[in-house]
Parts: sequence; structure tokens; C-alpha cells
Amino acid sequence: METKKEFFLECYKLGIIKFGRFTLKSGIESPFYVDLRPLASDPKILKSLANYLLDMLPLDNFDLICGVPYAALPMATAMSLESYIPLIIKRKEAKQHGTKKMIEGIFTKGQNCLLVEDVITSGASLLETIPEIENEGISVSDIVVVLDRQQGGKELLENKGFRVHTLFTISEVCKMLKEEGHLTDDEVLRIYDFLAGNVVKFEEEKRLSYEKKLEICDHSVAQKLLQIAIEKKSNLIVSADVTTTHELLALAEKVGPHIVALKTHIDILLDFDSDETILNLKDLATKYNFLLMEDRKFADIGNTQELQFAYGTYKISNWADLVTAQVIAGYESLDCFRNVGVVAILGMSSKGTLTDKHYQEEATKIALAHPNVFGGVSQHKIPNELLLFTPGINLADSGDGKGQQYNTPQHAFKQLETDFIIVGRGIYKADDAEIAALNYKIAGWNAYEESL
Repeated sequence: METKKEFFLECYKLGIIKFGRFTLKSGIESPFYVDLRPLASDPKILKSLANYLLDMLPLDNFDLICGVPYAALPMATAMSLESYIPLIIKRKEAKQHGTKKMIEGIFTKGQNCLLVEDVITSGASLLETIPEIENEGISVSDIVVVLDRQQGGKELLENKGFRVHTLFTISEVCKMLKEEGHLTDDEVLRIYDFLAGNVVKFEEEKRLSYEKKLEICDHSVAQKLLQIAIEKKSNLIVSADVTTTHELLALAEKVGPHIVALKTHIDILLDFDSDETILNLKDLATKYNFLLMEDRKFADIGNTQELQFAYGTYKISNWADLVTAQVIAGYESLDCFRNVGVVAILGMSSKGTLTDKHYQEEATKIALAHPNVFGGVSQHKIPNELLLFTPGINLADSGDGKGQQYNTPQHAFKQLETDFIIVGRGIYKADDAEIAALNYKIAGWNAYEESL
């Protein structure tokens, strides 16, 4: 079997790397130029390349393969044929006719996709591609690259939480070519000097701390929530999906010291009583300094929502500090929520959700414009003017078999730049809800601090 070096030298014969003086797209003059597209013209080499790339990877982790357009498309296709992992195709731009899709192929929301790239320099093409794949409900955790130019792109992506696997680095390539007499010592030195002086640096927009958010979020509920977070060193919201008042109050007593808010579905209680349930719940909220978040997900015309909010059995307006609401009925439907804060449902975590990219964009516009709205529930980053609430958080990154997709605290804070994590079954179904809440509180706060 050929060695990795022997394989590279076969690839080199196809003219994939040239040395001299080349002006790059960025305007920088480089002593080398890489073009791996000729590899697609040699079926034997392309097949070997696919297997070298596959051998570096934990293949059981992936449901799909996708190549970054265009040079990596034949590589991804060959990898799919060798591994039997289904291929999806990412377009450079959506067609203006037909389905107008950015991603072509058969896939299911919630699947994990391996991303294939030929050369990585700054990582810019990957940072453009990843959100477009994730907008389809597909997750991306790993990227495999044929050649790393060692100019900062790999490190940038790894700092964002992605695992980047590289077959060759330019330093490794130079060493092999020097050993074979294709490069002189002076040429190698010139390449190393170029790399040392041309690491791509990004002025990345840092996520805002809670203190900075306090300066730009002017809604009173947003400010109170942020103040509690800073005081308690917690960003944890517990979802109390229990069905009796006793369970609800017992859970609130256990988790109260560790949370910023308790999220209720008050209409699932079998024994709701305005005095027994609400008065005691409000006492616990005062005792442990947390807010009450009624996850009603209002989704009707304004008049009906006002009746649901202020009247009927539950009289939510009398006790909730914040509520969740869909924005599908438009801007004016949110006018009825006076004296509370509204968290708009911009996207859901369930597999098969219909809250696609277009819906999320339009819903975000409404959330930014309406004075009653101070936050959003989403699986994606949202504007800094809104607080981001991320559900489906679990210390074990998995699903529940019923369509719920989980995120870890690290993923939520580092990649989504969330502000508050929402945990349900991971706490109220735990053997010891108090210990579980403490563990999530610590994990959430550590993930937040690491993301700053």
C-alpha cells in the first residue's frame, strides 16, 4: 500500500501546487498557488483521496456529506460513493426558478452533515456555507480539508466549536517536496516567512456580556432578568412540565436558588387553583428571586389573545412576568401584552418544524420593532437588541425519539450566542432535581464565561 507521501507526490504530478509569485484574490502576493481541481480528472487518485479523507473520520457520526462549491464537490461525491453516506449538494446561489433551493438532495432535519473542503485559508467560504446548511435544520460538527494553508482558518473554525480534520498542511507538503528535490532551502524559507507574516486575522464581533446587554436592552423585564443572572451567576431557566400543583411547587422549591426563571405550562395542571397554585408560586419566586415565564405560545388575533391572556381560568396577566408568543398573526397581535415581557417564537427545535429561514427573518423584524418584545426563542443567533432563549438543552447531546433535538450548553453559548438556556426533562425528570439544576447552572455559567 502506498504511503501518504507517495500519494501526495502522485497528486503533485498533476500540477496542484505551483511555486513562484502569485497575486491572490485578497491582493496579497504569495510564493505558492494551490489548485486541487485537477484531482477530479484522475479517477484513481480521486478514489484514493476519498479513502484517505474517510480514514481520518469517525464515520458513524455522519448522516450526510456535502462539498463546498465547487472544487470540493467531486471529492465529496467520491467520499459518498466509497462510504455509502448520502450526498447533498450546496449551491453557490439559489436558482431564480424551480424550487429555488440552496441545498439539493434528500435529507431530514436533525441529521448531521460532514462538510468537505479542498483548501482552507481564512475559512471564509466555510463560514458562508455552514449557516446555509444549518438553516435547513441540518447540523454541522466536522469539516474535512485536503490542504491547510496554515493562515488561520483552521484555528478560527476550531475556536467556533467545529472539529477540523486536515489531510495535509503546506508545511508538510514543503518538507516532502524538499526531500524529493522539488524545492530548495531558500524556497522553503521564503514560504515559511510568507506564512508567518500572513496569518489571516479577524476582528470578530464578540458576544455581549450581560452587563453590556443591560446597556442596550431597555425593556424592564429584560433588565430584571439580566440583573438576576448577574446576581445569581446563572442563565438557567427550568421548564416545569409537571401536571399537579404539588409537583410544580416542589420543583420550584428545589430549583429556585439556581434559576433566573421558571417556565410553566399552566394549562396542563390537573388541579389548578388560583390561590393554592399561583399565590404559593409567587411566594417562591420572591423568596428565591426568579421570574415566572408562562410558555403559552399565544398564536391568534389580538382580541382573542387578550382574552386568553387576561381572562378565563388562568388570568395569566395577573402573575406572569414574561410570556411566549408566536408572531404569525403579525405586529398588532402583540399589542395586548401589557405589563409583561414577550419572548417571540422565532424558530423551534423540533424535527420537521416549519419555521424556515424566511419565516425566521420576518418574525425577527417584528420582534425588533415591537416594544412589548424583548427576546426570542431560536436555534440560531439573533440580533443583540434581543435576548436569545435556547430550548432543548441537555448535558448529553442527543434527541428524545419524539422529534426533540438537544443542544449542549457549550454549543448554545459558543455557536448560537444564546443568553439563556431552557432545560426541562434533564432536571424535572432527574433523580435529584436540585442537584441537576445546580449542575446545569454551573455548566451554563461556565459556557457563558468561556464564550466571552
